[in-house]
Amino acid sequence: MSVHAPSALTDSTTVTTPGSPGRRLDLGAAAAEGLASPTPATGTLTPRAYLDSSAPKLSLNGEWQFRLSSGARVAPDDGWQLGQPLDGFQGLPVPSSWPMHGHGAPAYTNVQFPFAVEPPQVPDANPIGDHVLVFDAGPEFFPHALLRFDGIESAGTVWLNGVELGTTRGSRLPHEFDVSGILESGQNTLAVRVAQFSASSYVEDQDMWWLPGIFRDVTLQARPVGGIDDVFVHAGYDHLTGEGTLRVEVSRGGQAIDAVVRVPELNLELPAGTAVRLPVVEPWSAEVPRLYGATVSTPGEMVTVEVGFRSISIEDAQFKVNGRRILLRGVNRHEHHPRLGRVVPRDVVEAELRLMKQHNINAIRTSHYPPHPDVLALADQLGFYVVLECDLETHGFESAGWAQNPSDDPQWEPALVDRMRRTVERDKNHPCVIMWSLGNEAGTGRNLAAMSRWTKDRDPSRPIHYEGDWSSEHVDVYSRMYASQAETELIGQGIEPPLEDPALDARRRAMPFVLCEYVHAMGNGPGGMTEYQELFEKYPRLMGGFVWEWLEHGITVTSKDGREHYGYGGDFGEEVHDGNFVTDGLVDADRNPRPGLLDFKKVIEPLRITVAGDWSGFTFRNGQDFADTSAFSFRYQVEAEGGILDAGAVEVAAVAPHEETWAGLPASVATLAAGERSTTSVLTVSAVLAADTAWAPAGYEIAWGQSVREQTPPVEPAPVDAVHVTDRELSVGPVVLSRSTGMPTSISSIPVKKLGLNLWWAPTDNDLGREWGAADERPMATQWTDAGLNRLHTRLLRITAEPTPEGGEALAVRTRVSAADKQYGVFVDYTWTSDGDAVGLRTQVRPDGQWINRGFDVEWARIGLELVLGEETGAVSWFGDGPHQSYPDTGQGTRTGWFSLPLSDMDVEYVRPQECGARSGVRSAGLQLSGRTLDISGQPFALTVRPYRQDVLEAAAHRPDLRADGLTYVYLDHTRRGVGTAACGPGVLEQYRLQPREADFLLTLRVSSPRSADM
Repeated sequence: MSVHAPSALTDSTTVTTPGSPGRRLDLGAAAAEGLASPTPATGTLTPRAYLDSSAPKLSLNGEWQFRLSSGARVAPDDGWQLGQPLDGFQGLPVPSSWPMHGHGAPAYTNVQFPFAVEPPQVPDANPIGDHVLVFDAGPEFFPHALLRFDGIESAGTVWLNGVELGTTRGSRLPHEFDVSGILESGQNTLAVRVAQFSASSYVEDQDMWWLPGIFRDVTLQARPVGGIDDVFVHAGYDHLTGEGTLRVEVSRGGQAIDAVVRVPELNLELPAGTAVRLPVVEPWSAEVPRLYGATVSTPGEMVTVEVGFRSISIEDAQFKVNGRRILLRGVNRHEHHPRLGRVVPRDVVEAELRLMKQHNINAIRTSHYPPHPDVLALADQLGFYVVLECDLETHGFESAGWAQNPSDDPQWEPALVDRMRRTVERDKNHPCVIMWSLGNEAGTGRNLAAMSRWTKDRDPSRPIHYEGDWSSEHVDVYSRMYASQAETELIGQGIEPPLEDPALDARRRAMPFVLCEYVHAMGNGPGGMTEYQELFEKYPRLMGGFVWEWLEHGITVTSKDGREHYGYGGDFGEEVHDGNFVTDGLVDADRNPRPGLLDFKKVIEPLRITVAGDWSGFTFRNGQDFADTSAFSFRYQVEAEGGILDAGAVEVAAVAPHEETWAGLPASVATLAAGERSTTSVLTVSAVLAADTAWAPAGYEIAWGQSVREQTPPVEPAPVDAVHVTDRELSVGPVVLSRSTGMPTSISSIPVKKLGLNLWWAPTDNDLGREWGAADERPMATQWTDAGLNRLHTRLLRITAEPTPEGGEALAVRTRVSAADKQYGVFVDYTWTSDGDAVGLRTQVRPDGQWINRGFDVEWARIGLELVLGEETGAVSWFGDGPHQSYPDTGQGTRTGWFSLPLSDMDVEYVRPQECGARSGVRSAGLQLSGRTLDISGQPFALTVRPYRQDVLEAAAHRPDLRADGLTYVYLDHTRRGVGTAACGPGVLEQYRLQPREADFLLTLRVSSPRSADM
């Protein structure tokens, strides 16, 4: 191995001759220039597969010594790369992202670069982290060994025992160095200088934190004489015959070598490079991830691989695995940990992939780089289809019209092709990988074309993906992000607008279509998932999609009063940042499910269960592509307010994929349905795992269906009480109202601070986004505030007492609600009645005037009442949809039943506080107060209960900003708007929008002992 002079550590000097530019006197000029080079890594070995080898290896993870410097132009050093002296160094774990350990600070941007855009130059303000490890090497690592780094952000220079081995470029890609002849028996000193920014940063502009460090494993690996450098497993499957094909390439130094391949389970032994047909094999798929253990042996080494027989094809604009069209129920997955940054421990990875399987997810797009190698091994074993993406994104160039974009600059071609090569070579043996992706949001250009050509030549068995190639010239599937449901349907039908080039248009129409990102899951949402899934299942051209995204990227911080919460962009003093756009996901940063994940599970469930209205049985459709339903058992349960009335198992014969059948329920269940409607009851039929799996125990619920048998609707309180009048107050039964405002002041001595019409809510992240394709470019939140919905005032018009046929009186309060400087408004009529115990409240809403603001029709967030009680609520019980929140275009995962939660659990702890926590379809509810319960019932309504005002919720930037004020804020909504996905993508579908309209709804309020609310 050649030994390189450690030029990156020294200043640059030049001998002066007449006419020369003179000597360079700036310190560290060579180092800065090296970081600004748009070239691949130097000194590294040829990229190869990640292999499980019998050769000895030594993990170099652990405590290293670390020093942070302020910039690339550092002075010549004092020999730290030799391990002595180490002045100014301190302990740091490796792997790590050094800002997560108090060295500097994290920084978040989505698109914009956090430095001046002058590629390939890097800023002088460039943090440099020097890492040193002293370790012992035993005799097993001689005479040959290599050093492997699985991830260094963004650029590293590596020395062993003072000898420069080379450099790394490509943060999420492996780099191996030959240390033969440099490694010493006994003590060795490994030194790595890591720069936060380099030329590589221009092509690593992914939507995530900038977190420098050695963040993946460091390993010393012995290389035995006669060993194996690389293995390429080619395992195919013929769905027509059931035959498998196998050929294993084995190489050393780029040349094929002799080796023996053994697959014990198939009683197979064959020479490397030999192709064989196997009469009968069980194919691999995400539903049935069948793997065969194999070994590849030479006299010096044995490598273990997992073989999955499967085929990939594109036919009739359909994406097929093993001859069958598949549907991707996927998520985009970044690698992030709220306390460790880019470092994700294996147990966390295992838990999150099990969590995905438990929620019916079958596909992962590795956004936007190859993940830790463990992820692919687990995906093979658990069963996921993987779109493996290269570590490439240049999104920050878009704002300048893609000028100077590395994707189209010839000087960058070697580096970008090298990135793709490292991606493909590392993970080429994984059956889970069904497509290679060139990168993300990198524009277009000749270098992407070169990456595609290299990949197709190296691995023609897998299609190429890249969303930015809308013409689909260099890819095999048509991909888009955030296309609306309407546009997606046009594509599914094959009638999307044509390309200008007829040949390219014809080529693209022959391709399947995938939404590589859709239903942006930021804050309260995402809305509209059902409508997408219906299209995916209807049109064979549609492959499905990947939700953006799986995981929020919050960083754990502590407030001044000691409360932990998640921080986001701008919380760490960044000069440039993109706020909380980093906190979007179906799970929070600690992998706790958000309501969106619970809904997504229901939307994509592989079995569709429909319960008959007479409860005689149920139909179910097997939506799986390969597996029958023998892995599931079926259960039923009938529940009423008092508990479970009946429950049991149902024997169902196995149903083939995409087939439907009917299953009968015991006669006792139908008898319950036919009984008198004196009580409400709910029948739930569930499909559960029949046996333990690698990702969930037996009995775990996969899919469900329900039928609700409603009791005869309750009669509103008979209006027999008269209206009682005093100088300042009015009363009807237990409710007392002010004569000056017409509003209640108490209900059975429970103080009422406010009751009034509510048309607004604290904006969600989606309300703050600009809806794609909308005529009004203002975010919905701005439209609402411009229209005055958040500052409505009530004017009393009149109060009258009107006789009722039952002999009592109804108290009618007429009001007009409007905002300052607005001519339009709303007439709101409240009619109060009582039977002496309960109170009936009928609310009638009628818009007045033209609800037009700044030339656009005004939309409302909700039509409902805000009821503010003068006491704190400890818990809430209800009969309706739950247990989690739901809105008109979400809540698919909620089910009808009886629920009870402490008040703190009624809220959803989104990183940026916003409207949340509504329970829909509520027929009755109970709010536990001090020794009493306020019962509320009526036509199905939406219920939200929280301990702070809406304006406090709106103003809060983080969870600790929310402060309870001792009151209870209750929102009783007749109807609401959907939430959509406008934080990034389409807004609310038309059927879920809320234009000003009339409304008429009735509620009954009663105060009782707490026991009556324990539902």
